[in-house]
Amino acid sequence: MKILNPGSIVKPASAYAQGVTLANSGERLIISGQVGMAPDGTLETGMRAQMERCWSNVFAIVAAAGFQTRHLAKCVVYVTEPGQTALYREVRDTALAGHVCAMTYVQVAGLAAPGLLVEIEAEAVKEA
Repeated sequence: MKILNPGSIVKPASAYAQGVTLANSGERLIISGQVGMAPDGTLETGMRAQMERCWSNVFAIVAAAGFQTRHLAKCVVYVTEPGQTALYREVRDTALAGHVCAMTYVQVAGLAAPGLLVEIEAEAVKEA
């Protein structure tokens, strides 16, 4: 995976890439939006806890597919509360442990069920 941050556009505001290129051959993993819910169906309490659970759920799917964090190419996060960007960056940077990929952060009015504060969807590519 090649990270693209061309000098002809604004530099990323934090640890993400403006774009990534991937080889055409390989295996692609598309991960549905993951919410802050534990395997037993318990909803985590608070924004930080839900963000951390979202990432752990994403990583569980990544591992189940035989991929690794370094294969994540794109992530989209949806949050329901304004002013959470700094917290999200902190949680994301800890979760990704230095890995950088294309990233989009979107504030929304609500998610699929009451109490859900954040949802993260992702794509990973294992190049051949």
